[in-house]
Amino acid sequence: MNPNIPQTDRKRVVIVGAGFGGLKLARKLSHRKEFQVVLINKQNYHEFQPLYYQVATAGLEANSILFPLRAVFGGCKNVHIRVTTVTGIRTADKTVDTELGPVTYDYLVIATGADTNFFNQQNIIEKALPMKSVSEAIALRNRMLQNFEDALSVETQDEREGLMDVVVVGGGPTGVELCGTLAEMRKTVLPVDYPELDFKMMDIFLIESGAELLGPMSVQSQEHSLNYLRELGVIVKLNTRVKDFDGRIVTMNDGSTLRTNNLIWAAGVKANPLAGLPPDVLGRGGRVLVNRYSQVQGFTDIFAIGDVALMTEEKWPNGHPQVAQPAIQQGRHLAKNLLHWVRNEQPEAFTYNDLGTMATIGRGLAVVDLPYLKFQGFFAWLTWLFVHLMSIVGVKNRLFIFLNWMVNYLTYSNSLRLIIKPKLPKGDVKAMQEKLSDQVEVRT
Repeated sequence: MNPNIPQTDRKRVVIVGAGFGGLKLARKLSHRKEFQVVLINKQNYHEFQPLYYQVATAGLEANSILFPLRAVFGGCKNVHIRVTTVTGIRTADKTVDTELGPVTYDYLVIATGADTNFFNQQNIIEKALPMKSVSEAIALRNRMLQNFEDALSVETQDEREGLMDVVVVGGGPTGVELCGTLAEMRKTVLPVDYPELDFKMMDIFLIESGAELLGPMSVQSQEHSLNYLRELGVIVKLNTRVKDFDGRIVTMNDGSTLRTNNLIWAAGVKANPLAGLPPDVLGRGGRVLVNRYSQVQGFTDIFAIGDVALMTEEKWPNGHPQVAQPAIQQGRHLAKNLLHWVRNEQPEAFTYNDLGTMATIGRGLAVVDLPYLKFQGFFAWLTWLFVHLMSIVGVKNRLFIFLNWMVNYLTYSNSLRLIIKPKLPKGDVKAMQEKLSDQVEVRT
């Protein structure tokens, strides 16, 4: 295999990752005659991560929050997209190693984002349900819907309780939004789909190790979000940490337990740095230490942006929040600075412009913190809808999502509650069974 990137006299910018930061940078450079852009990503699409929870709860179909990379850069002859996995980098050779083969660079930009942080808890790694990719969101949707189907046929109350109850770990926006949506489904949608089940016995727990929900937001928003969830019937446990999960019982640090088969993990993230970087450039949470020009510590030709980067400012001594806006702004800013460098001009230091934070809790319920204004309730919910709708890549995707949201609001229903599982070829199934058998032998 060979990446087959043509050699030109342009400066080659290799971007690893097509999240918010990597995509913004690639789009800004896509029509610049000074650069050849090579965009490397594991998938051939961009994912709109803030709406994973709506895919997981059957509010949106997955293709509504995905956009093909080649459709973004259609007609851009200086952009070369390669769908592959990066196995490491060789900084001395200015080379990125991929499963397709090596790719050399003049400038390398690491925009690989972050993944779920299980805090090295092996049982939870093996048995909890993460939600940091669209495939994980679909798997969660399949699991939840299949649970309700199975709950119709079990013989004991304990089994039915285990299938129906849900424990969500992590009181950030993902956990709060997921619990709010599940609570509304329990009240409006699921009793219609499954009239034989008593959804009064379905408990939804939100476990947060800190003293408040939505830690980075204002006290006003934290209190409103907690009240909204409790009004929806979500059982919120603050100052509580999940210690273990065996697939049936969740154990907390205070010794208390909860019975559920469904532990959804939304408790934290860790960065995805590339192999080959010196260990001393990795900071807290595995994030790559960078200066105000996004340059990796000790390098002038390697950059990191977005969730994977740890850039400090006076206002942000521990780095910027791992959300979309810092990545987008860093991608835009780095595009300008790359132009400055190739023109032998002075680069500009990055300053994060905090546009605010928001979270939706349920139908007509949201909290919004803007730099000079904080508000909650229905207008905050409309603001959340508008901001997220405008952030989606692609006019068609925006239209589909708007229509879905409108139908859901008017009817409390949709047609997306489908259990769709991939069917593997027999050879793949046999190989997977042999692999699992080998793993069992190793463990025993």
